[in-house]
This record gives sequence, C-alpha cells and structure tokens, in this order.
Amino acid sequence: MRDAGLANALDERLALAGISDEEVRRKSRMFARASAALARRPTLRLWVPGRIEFLGKHTDYAGGRSLVCTVERGFVVVAAARDDRLVRIIDVVTNEQVEIELSPALAPADGTWANYVITVVRRIARNFPGPLRGADIAFASDLPPAAGLSSSSALVVATFLALSDLNALGAHDEYRRAIANADDLAGYLGAVENGARFHTLDGDRGVGPFSGSQDQTAILCSRAGALVQYAFAPVCFERTVPLPHDHVFVIGVSGVLAEKTGGALELYNRQARRVHGLIDRWRVATGRDDATLAAVLASSPDALQRLREIVRDPAVGVGSDGFDVTDLVTRLDQFAAEALEIIPAAGDALERGDLRTLGELVDRSQRGAELLLGNQVPETLHLARSARSLGAVAASAFGAGFGGSVWALVRRDDVERFTACWEESYANRFPAHVDRATFFVTSAGPAAMTL
Repeated sequence: MRDAGLANALDERLALAGISDEEVRRKSRMFARASAALARRPTLRLWVPGRIEFLGKHTDYAGGRSLVCTVERGFVVVAAARDDRLVRIIDVVTNEQVEIELSPALAPADGTWANYVITVVRRIARNFPGPLRGADIAFASDLPPAAGLSSSSALVVATFLALSDLNALGAHDEYRRAIANADDLAGYLGAVENGARFHTLDGDRGVGPFSGSQDQTAILCSRAGALVQYAFAPVCFERTVPLPHDHVFVIGVSGVLAEKTGGALELYNRQARRVHGLIDRWRVATGRDDATLAAVLASSPDALQRLREIVRDPAVGVGSDGFDVTDLVTRLDQFAAEALEIIPAAGDALERGDLRTLGELVDRSQRGAELLLGNQVPETLHLARSARSLGAVAASAFGAGFGGSVWALVRRDDVERFTACWEESYANRFPAHVDRATFFVTSAGPAAMTL
C-alpha cells in the first residue's frame, strides 16, 4: 500500500511545479502503480515529461534554434539501487521487462523500446568507468508512443537520471569536466541518442537517427507556462517567452506512427543528409570548416545568397550524395526561414500579445514543412488546417514528421467546443484512424524533476 503522506507530498510538489489538478491526480495513480511493481521500496522518484516543438522543424542538428515546452504527460519513474551491476527496468503499463548489465559491450535491440535503455546503460558504462551500481526501475507513461511527443527521448532522460542519481555520477571527474548544468546535460543526452562524442566523453553507437538535442533540452530545461527558445550545437539558452494565461494547447495525435525505425528512419535521416550536403558544398567552394548550417549562414552577411549560388554551380562537386539542386535549395530555404526569421518573429509576437501575427508565422512554418521539408502526411495537414478553421489562434505539426501530432493553441474558455469539433472533423476525414487517434488538453508544463 502506498504511504498516504508520501503520496500527498508528491502531489503537492507536482502541483507547485505547475501541473494541473487533473494531471496531478493522474500522476498520483501512475506513481502508485509503478511503486507497486518494484520489488522493494523505491528511494528515487522522477517526473519526466514529453515535449511540444512549438517551432523548430528539423533545425537543432543544423545548429538552428527552436521554441519548445513540455506537456503535462510523460513518465513517472521509481527506482532503487542494487548491490550488483544489473539494471532491471519494467514498463508497468505493458508489463514488459528488460534486464541488462552495466557494460560498454551491450548489444543493441533495434526496433524496441529496450534499445533506448540499452543505449543509455552502455554509454554510462563507457563514459563513467569504475564501480557502478545497477538498479531496479519501474516506470509508467501516459504519453502516446511514436506520436512526435518525444516519448523515446523522455525514456532516455528518465533512464539516465535514475542511474545518475543512484550512482552519484555528478561527483565523477569525467562528469564534472563535461557537464556543468542542465543545458550541458541536454547536449550530452542528445549525443547519447545520436552516438556522437560530447566534449571529453567518448561517443558510441546511438539509436539510429541523425538527431540533435532539441527534445532533451525541452525535457530538462522547460519552464511551466512558457516557451523556451534555445539554439543548438551547442545547446544555448536564448530567452523565455510566456504563453497567454487564457490559452492552452490541444494536441491532436493523428494515429499515424512517427517511428524512427526502418523506412521512416531513412526518411528522417534524409533531412539531416540534405543539411550535410549543403555544408559539404560550402566547404569545398570556400575552404572554410564551419561545423553547422547555422554557422555557415552566420559567417558573413551574404552567406545565404552565396550558398544558394554555390549549390547551383555545377563546378562544385562533392561526390555522389544523390541530392540535386532542388533538394538542397529547398532545404536551405526552409532552415533559413524557420531558424532565422519565423522563430524570432514568433517569440516577439507572443511577447507583445499579437496572436494574429503569431498565427500567420506558424502557418508559414507549416507550409515550409509541407512544401520544402516534405515531411507531412495528409493526416497532419488536415489536422493543422482544420484546427485553424475551427478557431485555433495557431496550429502546427511537430516532431520528426511523416506522421505524429499537431498542436493547436486555443482559448481556454473554448477548449471543450474546439476539441469536440476537431476530433469529429478528423474522424469524418480519416475514419480508419479513429481507434489510434487521441486528443488531449495540456498547458506548458515544467521540466523533468526529482520528487
């Protein structure tokens, strides 16, 4: 039986952090279920949310910027340290369980949620050698999986935070040399997922996508009731943008899975390879060694126009990457518009309360995803357009694309009517997805926390 005093204390901390009463009650039930699944009394409790990419479509790994926040749904985690190196993790919703050793030689388990856990455990063993303790960990999630809400990155963050706390990794010299704050930790965990080296911490096989650090940054660095604007590669805080108190998000989960495996992984990674194609051509033509597309465009006032000319120049040859001029120019134009124009202007519009301009800017971002990125599907296009026609001040698909979800910013006093109409419109247009589609309301929530 769960201790009533402890339960009340957890509920109070979640409420004080900015989570609504209804969601606090949901989390309380989830914590009780997770605690009951653990073989012994937990010594650690975590809340790790999913996230909304408000704006920032495929910008982070290119060194661009994003506006992000968390949702009030995510992972509750309970854990207790072991005296050996075994890590046992159970998903109490599905009753699936993973048992692995803290070892740098762990084999991947591609295509399963276990692979995210394995990737974290293997990287910890590689980057922080020495005596390490395993753990018994139980989690419950109310995030819809593969919906663009970053459930996979939330699991990565949850696994790392649990093992880091139980092993006091923050006291390790290796940790202190590379990770000084939450921004650094977000960058490191992004590198854990994509396999890259992070400062002095060696890289390893990631989970597959050529991803950046946007998701981890949102999960670790968000502020309740606001968006945070960050630039990436490296992670760099730019500003906090409060959201209007009389508006909330309605999330429409299309039911089209946005998985980063198989053919979908290739579609996702193609967006990153288009960026690499641009950088490669720039380096060949200029002799410079700019590391990211953002760095390329910041190198001179005319860099954007110069790069367009370089891409169109048949004399610039960099090998057979398979991209033609249209592939690269459209990717360049989408990135430049999203990262350099739309996001700064959208943040400014929110700060002055100009929701009409905000909606127009978000519409422009959504058109860029459809026409330039090419990562939208009919379901997400319909959700974004119908949300606007039903009265949302702004609406956009988010995440990797090729499925997933759409957020709509809606007046709080209109949310019941809007949600019912939006759901009905989607069901009428895509009846085959009714069983998988989900619609829920959320405020911008707090970052991950230890409770």
